[in-house]
Amino acid sequence: MTPPPLEDPNAPEPQRQTRTAVLERTETVPEVAEPGDHDRFAHYVRKEKILESALSGEPVTALCGKVWVPGRDPDRFPVCPTCKEIYEGLRAPQDGGE
Repeated sequence: MTPPPLEDPNAPEPQRQTRTAVLERTETVPEVAEPGDHDRFAHYVRKEKILESALSGEPVTALCGKVWVPGRDPDRFPVCPTCKEIYEGLRAPQDGGE
């Protein structure tokens, strides 16, 4: 006996199988290579400098050396890889501090 064609509305439902696949994702760290790339990151700045900047409007210097007046929400951007390395002790600060 041959099974009815699949287009037949009276055909029995085929057995459904479920498969699970694992996708591996490697985290990539973007490199700062062009002018303006610093603007695409959230930077680490010494706490006392952020408070001074908020009160005076003066620019701050990030651990990586970027100078700017903070105004954007840093949670919307990835952390600057250079600032992160400095913060974790892998590099010397470039902000003029100790």
